[in-house]
Amino acid sequence: MKLRKKEFGTANCVGKNIERLRKERGISQKKFIELLQLAGLDINPTSYSKLEGQLRIATDKEIYTIAQVLGVDMASLF
Repeated sequence: MKLRKKEFGTANCVGKNIERLRKERGISQKKFIELLQLAGLDINPTSYSKLEGQLRIATDKEIYTIAQVLGVDMASLF
């Protein structure tokens, strides 16, 4: 898997944990976005990348769906 090119931002506090959990499961960003879309979350690759990089705010719906797809409770994302 690729290493992060840019430092994490400060727009949210969940992105770093989401990235870690996704990578622990061996899921690429592209595949994870597909899984999120199949779960009903309308998100594009740029928007997801910014969320994971903590460059934009994460909505409650996004956090809920990401937790479901990762199979964790929402609190573990924080």
